[in-house]
Amino acid sequence: MNHIFEWIFSQYKDTPTHLLVIELLGVFFGLVSVLFSKKRNIWVYPTGIISTVLFVYLLWIGRLFGDMLINAYYTIMSVYGWVLWAKNSKDSVHVEISQMTASDTKTTLWLALFSWLFVIFVYYFKPYVNNDFSMEGTELGLKYFVWTDWVDASTTAIFLVGMWLMARRKIENWLFWIIGDAISIPLYTYKGFLFTALQYAIFTLIAILAYIEWKKILYSNRASANASLS
Repeated sequence: MNHIFEWIFSQYKDTPTHLLVIELLGVFFGLVSVLFSKKRNIWVYPTGIISTVLFVYLLWIGRLFGDMLINAYYTIMSVYGWVLWAKNSKDSVHVEISQMTASDTKTTLWLALFSWLFVIFVYYFKPYVNNDFSMEGTELGLKYFVWTDWVDASTTAIFLVGMWLMARRKIENWLFWIIGDAISIPLYTYKGFLFTALQYAIFTLIAILAYIEWKKILYSNRASANASLS
């Protein structure tokens, strides 16, 4: 185990200390937020906001614009979700959950398509941004995309939908988190954010456990409702 952590820290030898601290704090609050989400606890949002704000800054520095945008979106959606959960909590802390409807499915498809196209649009202008927002000597085009840009656009669409469904308290949100988190593990490892990759590995496990737990709660609530009607 010590060798693993030594290897991880060795990958950060050229990273400024303040950026490493920001990443570790973002990971910590991100993990706390997901644990609160698993328990249907409204504190998922304030802790999540701290994490996403930190990652917006970190990812801007790292020029990972798709990831940066999704974290900015998380911040906005966290405020939206915080308000919705506060209105629908049964004890000011925990909320009731439900499954997706046909209308929800249609909305998620549009959200996924819009977010994917938007991130592709952003990455199209990545050379311009990397050149200090100057077109001098800069060429644009899909031919300059690397594979991580396409994967990033896809995970952004997946996470956007997952965040929206979580705000709506839909159990299927965890399926999107599971897929997106699993893809993000090798993606962030390749990008050099090893602590973030480790975070997503833990996220994947928590998301699987959360889906199982939410499913049990949903079925238990339905059984109780049917019993009260009979």
